[in-house]
Amino acid sequence: MIEKQLPHDEPYIANDVYLDRDSQQIIIITGPNMAGKSALLRQTALITIMAQIGSFVPAESAKIGLVDKIFTRVGASDNISLGESTFMVEMNEAANIINNISERSLVLFDELGRGTSTYDGISIAWSIVEYIHEHPRAKAKTLFATHYHELNEMEKSFKRIKNYNVAVKEIDNKVIFLRKLVPGGSEHSFGIHVAKMAGMPQSITKRSEAILEQMETANRRQGIKKPIKDIVEKREGYQLSFFQLDDPVLSQVRDEILNLDVNNLTPIEALNKLNEIKKIVKGK
Repeated sequence: MIEKQLPHDEPYIANDVYLDRDSQQIIIITGPNMAGKSALLRQTALITIMAQIGSFVPAESAKIGLVDKIFTRVGASDNISLGESTFMVEMNEAANIINNISERSLVLFDELGRGTSTYDGISIAWSIVEYIHEHPRAKAKTLFATHYHELNEMEKSFKRIKNYNVAVKEIDNKVIFLRKLVPGGSEHSFGIHVAKMAGMPQSITKRSEAILEQMETANRRQGIKKPIKDIVEKREGYQLSFFQLDDPVLSQVRDEILNLDVNNLTPIEALNKLNEIKKIVKGK
């Protein structure tokens, strides 16, 4: 569809996508706006659907297994009639995805978390990617396009997460979109360049560049480090401790266990305590 709308002298850049459950389950895709991240997600979804119905697909070759569900969180929208913000709609859709994934699902996230503050967004995006990776059964194949470059750190600690970016070239302070998906994460969003292309007044873009340089310099000088190692080491993944669950019965069980003096407990007392805990769980 994109190819049909391109000028005759501009070739469409094709891209390969490889996902499996063993080595490359989740791909984090970074790169600037307009580089082609969303097109890549849509291409993957459409080709998968076409393959499922037995159609020819626009590719030199394709090997696609059975897919039971395709989940997408793409685009920004609000629901004014129900009083739901863009972020609430995002979270509703993301929750629906997370609660229904299976081992044969294909999941596509585009800029998840952009409807809230930066740190909130990064935290939610990281947790969702971690949850999908650590799920004991599903291992759903996932493409996750994002501007949160912090997520590139996940590749170091999660064996089935891989970083890719949609390549660009910067020549004479101008950005050229190469539209090619290449291994590795991107560190720049080129948002100001895109603003220039959109016709933003020069005074605004110049001021933006000055502010950006000032903020990046301050960041480097203060030596702000992301606590990535701590985040990874403290993860619990899908199998959350039941002591974290907001359930009064489980809270009571937790309190009973925490108040036990294990070192001075006789076998009979231990069995009696276990029986008491069993009654709490059964509601007796």
